[in-house]
Amino acid sequence: MPELPEVEITRRRLEPFLVGRIVAGVETTRDSYVFLTRPSVLRRRLPGRSILSLERTGKYLVAPLDNGERLLLHLGMTGQLFAAGTASVRLLSSTAGAALAPDRQTAGFRPDAHTHLRLRFAGGGPEVFFRDVRKLGKIQLLRPGESSPRLERLGADALRSRGPDLFDVTRGRRASVKTVLLDQSVLAGVGNIYADEALFLARIRPTRRAGRLSRAECRRMVAAVKRVLRRSIETGGASVSDPSGEEGPPLDERRVYGRAGEPCRRCDTPIRRVVVGGRSAHFCPRCQR
Repeated sequence: MPELPEVEITRRRLEPFLVGRIVAGVETTRDSYVFLTRPSVLRRRLPGRSILSLERTGKYLVAPLDNGERLLLHLGMTGQLFAAGTASVRLLSSTAGAALAPDRQTAGFRPDAHTHLRLRFAGGGPEVFFRDVRKLGKIQLLRPGESSPRLERLGADALRSRGPDLFDVTRGRRASVKTVLLDQSVLAGVGNIYADEALFLARIRPTRRAGRLSRAECRRMVAAVKRVLRRSIETGGASVSDPSGEEGPPLDERRVYGRAGEPCRRCDTPIRRVVVGGRSAHFCPRCQR
């Protein structure tokens, strides 16, 4: 599933193809649960609108329009947002592979049955596509002043979070720190890989009760989360949903995630894997307390 780094990479790469352009035409697939706003409404209201910016909050992308409306986009597990002529659309799984033939990975992309939104722009230039094989992404057009429950329930964006805020929100929490890190109402954008890696850098076990973290540990935790996320953005992201088709950060940069049984890079103790809150967690039993 694309996490904050993959969504931020998508935002940066797509920004030049969207910002300042006027939508000339919109094509959609038929109504489905991808659309929080009906496709007919998108086709009617988006043409003629200028896109002012492309912003990110957690794992959501938001494009404010010149009439005060906002286009909300969420990639879900398999969503892809990209411009025509850019790097090929990456196959996301064997299931997605059946929908996009291998010879089309390197050829110019042509919209298919999974391309739910297609934007054309005044003056020509590359079109922009939203493609989602499993239909788990979301598309919504918010009217001026309309709130979004999806955005309102998000906590602080992980790249803008603060140690004191994490300390305050974890008081009285009996859940594990790993579970809390994955709670989007606490830190928006953190995923499983990044949580494990950040906990290792902060020297905190994923099974620790969040309410028992000290102020100093919360500061270390937030600093580690930011370090891991920024590094992933620099190296291209760890998720297969990166639209460039790149492989993400080298596996040898991962200190714990996916390395159960292998020696810790810091102390040689074998990395352990446990299940915390239904999710796998990897840690060094010696380095992390």
